[in-house]
Amino acid sequence: MLQIIQYQKTGELSVADLPSPQLKQGSVLVRNVASVISAGTERSSVQTAQASLVGKARSRPDLVRQVLDNVKREGLVATYEKVQNRLDNYKELGYSSAGIVLQSSVPEFRTGDRVACAGVAYHAEEILVPKNLAVKIPDSVPFESAAFTTIGAIALQGVRQAEARLGETVAVIGVGLLGLLTIQLLKAAGCRVIGLDLSDANFAMALQFGCDATMVSNEDAIRKTLELTQARGADAVIITASTQSSEPANLAMKMSRKRGRLVVVGAIGMELQRSPFYEKELDFRISCSYGPGRYDAAYEIEGHDYPIGYVRWTENRNMEAVLDLMSQQRIDCHSLITHRFPIANALSAYDVVTGKTNEKYLAVVMEYPHAETQPRIATRSHELASPQPGQKAEGIGFIGAGNFAQSYLLPNLTKAGISLTGVVTTSPAHAKKTAEKFGFAFGETDASKVLDNDSTGTLFIATRHDSHAAYVSNALKRGKHVFVEKPLAITNEQLLMIEQSYDASPKGTALLTGFNRRFSKPWRDIRHWFADAVEPYALMYRVNAGALQPNHWLMSAEQGGRLIGEVCHFVDCMQFITGSRPLRVFAEAVAGRQSRWKLGEDVVITLSFADGSVGTIAYLTNTDPSLDKEFCEISSGGKTAIMNNYSEVVFYQNRKKKRERYDGTKGHKEEVQHFLELIKGRTGPVLSAASQFDTTRTTLRAVESLQSRCALDV
Repeated sequence: MLQIIQYQKTGELSVADLPSPQLKQGSVLVRNVASVISAGTERSSVQTAQASLVGKARSRPDLVRQVLDNVKREGLVATYEKVQNRLDNYKELGYSSAGIVLQSSVPEFRTGDRVACAGVAYHAEEILVPKNLAVKIPDSVPFESAAFTTIGAIALQGVRQAEARLGETVAVIGVGLLGLLTIQLLKAAGCRVIGLDLSDANFAMALQFGCDATMVSNEDAIRKTLELTQARGADAVIITASTQSSEPANLAMKMSRKRGRLVVVGAIGMELQRSPFYEKELDFRISCSYGPGRYDAAYEIEGHDYPIGYVRWTENRNMEAVLDLMSQQRIDCHSLITHRFPIANALSAYDVVTGKTNEKYLAVVMEYPHAETQPRIATRSHELASPQPGQKAEGIGFIGAGNFAQSYLLPNLTKAGISLTGVVTTSPAHAKKTAEKFGFAFGETDASKVLDNDSTGTLFIATRHDSHAAYVSNALKRGKHVFVEKPLAITNEQLLMIEQSYDASPKGTALLTGFNRRFSKPWRDIRHWFADAVEPYALMYRVNAGALQPNHWLMSAEQGGRLIGEVCHFVDCMQFITGSRPLRVFAEAVAGRQSRWKLGEDVVITLSFADGSVGTIAYLTNTDPSLDKEFCEISSGGKTAIMNNYSEVVFYQNRKKKRERYDGTKGHKEEVQHFLELIKGRTGPVLSAASQFDTTRTTLRAVESLQSRCALDV
């Protein structure tokens, strides 16, 4: 399929031939018929990407702060590499489209339904859309108009935030595409509308849509507004302009009545003058995109709706309302269109939007020729050389290639000169870039293209946690070696499935979970230090985990939570040092009124091992952020070793201490090297499958212990 993508490092745009997205649970697969370029948002995105690194930094100071914070945590070199890795990717463009459902995994939609799509509604022949970001199109609304639905929902949410009432006077600052839609919505609500802009280019159209007055946006507009409102001022002002200047906001305050309402929909400067704000007691509001639900993963990705009795207008219901107004011919989108381009000629469309061609434009529509009648084209197959009979395939495939995989796993594989067959990611653009960047034979969105590939003898799995077990089990059943990022599984049922698949796999099949810390130099030196220990160990591991936003994907119950996803590392480290199996676990949360123990944060876990050793893991988010992330103290037989954040280990014996310095790395490189030697038969496993199963089972039991408040046998 064809899709518009942008290379983030240089800003170069291209129309790429990419694999089609694959249907996922809770989503619909849609073939686009039309999509709309959002001039303000997409022009800004394109220009930012095409700027120099300094220019990018100036336009996004919030990201600069994140980079500086990362330098403090991980160092300059690691941060630079992370930034370059982020820039060395493709970005999808577009967020408002209309098309036909090809496949559906939800009862709300069926194949053949006409739908308008939001959010992930990229400029692509096919898109994968979660159910709450799609709405059915009324029969009377053509695709071309329905493609404006998302942009219309943005305008509608601004009107809702303004609480525009019948008979009120509302000023709209910025009479571009978004402003003209806002004017139409306000007129449909029975308001008097004043349109303001620095240019009068769209004033005639604003008047055509029922705008009661138009005026150039300057100080004189204040006087004119007062004349039109009997010296009262506007009841509400909606700012749909896009500018770094704060003038629209300050002008809005001056033309508002006392206790008027100001709503910012567009991106503007926010250096506000205090006097008019204070003297008029103005109500200043920001409108968030399409409405309630936006940026909430539980709503947008997982498909959990808000009860209509408590949230009347979600982003999905706003989209429905816009389409309903279109069907009643209360909103005219057809008149807004100034340019149409087929997807194959998309670069010309962006020449118009970015001003290269110096053409006047308002709404630019992307068309997908024959989308309504053309059958879906099958995705490309990838034929690679198969191994000889009796010979083990040596190629390595990847399922999942996010930031972690690209930072810690793939660079170490490419340095080893290993044959890479295929890489699979959810995003078609990401699959293409990862394949190009690391030298895979192909990039795909369908996992079976790697799982069933005869040239792939080894599979790396670096997807989200809930999918690990199924991929591991399927790969083992096919006799492939498996490296899977932690956790191995997030339920007891998943773990049992993996154990059964491993037992049934051919002899010599390797399985390694990404418990990388045991491969690091500090931990190997600590184990060597205690090589002659005959007494049990006392271990104390403190982790300054840091708080995550409640909507972070790792906090989702479907992903197992942080305890299963991260504490497994520290259980494995204790197994590595003691060489003994965990027998018993007791977990307790720091349980105040604001406790979030269900999410696996601020938890203290005690482990009892078969050799008599006892370990304590304090996994905390209530610490100071500047505290080192990891600290561990181990004692046995008159010896003590203290590891501080992988930068140093202090060894104590006979009243003497020895301090060793390290580079802060946590064993990712050594882990990959070991796995490669393992699958080649050049070494034995440093981490047995039984130990991986024990670590996973221990973390699962720790969650059960939290819930039952009892110590449990592993």
